[in-house]
Amino acid sequence: MDARLDQYSERMRKSVDNLKEEYATIRAGRANPHLLDKLRVDYYGQLSSLQSVANISVPEARIIQIQPWESKMIKEIEKVIMASDLGLTPNNDGRVIRLIFPELTEERRKELVKDVKKKAENAKIAVRNIRRDANDSFKKMEKASEISEDELKLLENECQELTDSYVAEIDAVMEDKSTEILTV
Repeated sequence: MDARLDQYSERMRKSVDNLKEEYATIRAGRANPHLLDKLRVDYYGQLSSLQSVANISVPEARIIQIQPWESKMIKEIEKVIMASDLGLTPNNDGRVIRLIFPELTEERRKELVKDVKKKAENAKIAVRNIRRDANDSFKKMEKASEISEDELKLLENECQELTDSYVAEIDAVMEDKSTEILTV
């Protein structure tokens, strides 16, 4: 691959990685500790991730267990979970917080799959926009006589192949997540 494509490849990779991170936060009926990655709690005046103030485990397929290092953090963690868009109600016994995931209805699964497809389409649009930026840049280089017309065609073809590979990866990630959601 031409070195001039590296920066665009990097940007496309970030789009795919961002999609994967978004998918990790989608609740598929199974307990996934990554759902809590974006939550921050006030820990002595400092916003901290849940992972840095508690031990997070998945003792059963539908339960996430959060055991704070300090018991006084239980109320703060509960408050953050209730304020989040997770749609889960925390249960605590004074030492640990349990998040119990209800079984998803068929209708909710279909809604989630639609959301997954929408996020994938947005990622594909981002990748195509990066391709457009690359091609515009190459055309300016050709206009400024920095590269020949043949080099321009070669760069455009390589850029298209790169775009196709990332779009295919997005499709594969989307299919995996859709299958995970629809699996009862």
